[in-house]
Amino acid sequence: MEDVGMLAVAVAVAGCAQGAARPEPEAAGREGPRVREGLTEVEGGRVWWRVVGDGDGTPLVLLHGGPGHPHDYLEPLEALADERPVIFYDQLGCGRSDRPADPDLWRIDRFVEELHTLREALGLTKMHVLGHSWGSMLATDYLLAHGAGVDGVILDSPVLSMRRFLVDANALRAQLPEEVRAVIDRSEAAGTYDTDEFKAAYMEYIKRHLLRIDPFPASVMRTLEGAGDPVYASMWGPSEFLVTGSLGSYEREDRLGEIRARSLLLSGRHDEVTPATAAAYQARLPGSRLVVFENGSHLKHLEETDRYLEVVREFLREADGG
Repeated sequence: MEDVGMLAVAVAVAGCAQGAARPEPEAAGREGPRVREGLTEVEGGRVWWRVVGDGDGTPLVLLHGGPGHPHDYLEPLEALADERPVIFYDQLGCGRSDRPADPDLWRIDRFVEELHTLREALGLTKMHVLGHSWGSMLATDYLLAHGAGVDGVILDSPVLSMRRFLVDANALRAQLPEEVRAVIDRSEAAGTYDTDEFKAAYMEYIKRHLLRIDPFPASVMRTLEGAGDPVYASMWGPSEFLVTGSLGSYEREDRLGEIRARSLLLSGRHDEVTPATAAAYQARLPGSRLVVFENGSHLKHLEETDRYLEVVREFLREADGG
């Protein structure tokens, strides 16, 4: 799930859903669009990719959240492959990609160049990108470095100012029941994030602002199983509200005006990336549009799948013209 919220989900699921039956993966072998898979060498190892579909529309590259939480939870977006190639990949350190032990690899500039290497390997002279949560940070930095030929960008639950994110997250935390807040406060003070008590308290936040579906879909369970926690810990930190990693200083709001691609921003009414924050970013992106999903949270593509696909499909058709 994401992005910045994904480690919280992984921790909570491990502690609070033990013993629950794991949903089975969706049936394989169904007839559908053409599928290609492979591995591409990047700095530090190999990344796994999957291209679904070969339609005439401009290819769409999906940037998953985390950092370190692989593509599986984005699988509903395969439905877009009836019009264009949809490209999934697991960033280095998680999922089906290599998992090197070198912590110096967990830098946003390296992830930017990883994406560029993959783009060149797949021959994507033109493309659209959709970045979810941490993926929105990666998408933004990629556009600032290699924006030529990127005709459209979708920033889904964008985290483009860590300052704004922490203000929002802590305001939502303050709305939790008093006894839940007390557990989180005690755990942070003691640095104890692996207790059942903390995981149960964290789940209360998750159920409100990350994923309002019970039980979690099978695709989410596979993402959690494939998570690369060292990547998240290095770049983010030990919890949603305590950012000690390299992304703690991430601020790109003042540079959004440099982006020239057609832009769409997405937020959920219950999202930890609040509609107000998404609107602040949207105001800085010339000609961009913001869509708020009234029944959605951070993983709105799972909570309002049909409308999400309709909104994204319409945007991609508009952006195909460059």
